[in-house]
Amino acid sequence: MSFGWHPKEDPTPTPRDVEFMAAVLEGRHGWLAADIAEFFATYHSQHGDTGRSWAWAGVAERVRERTVQRVEQTDGL
Repeated sequence: MSFGWHPKEDPTPTPRDVEFMAAVLEGRHGWLAADIAEFFATYHSQHGDTGRSWAWAGVAERVRERTVQRVEQTDGL
C-alpha cells in the first residue's frame, strides 16, 4: 500500500470529495473556510499545478454555496 502525495495522480475530486472537503474546512476554520480553499487554489496555480488549483477552487465555491444555503434557511425562520 502506498501513502502520501503522488504528483502524477489525477487530482480531480468527485462531488462527494468536494462536499467532504468543504465540510471539514468549515468545521475546522468556520467563516474562513472559503478563503483557505482559495489560498490553496492560488498556491497550486502559482506552482503550475492547475489540476489541484481547479480542485481547491471547486471546494471554495462549494463552501460559499453552503453558506448561502444556510443564510437562506435562517432568513426563512
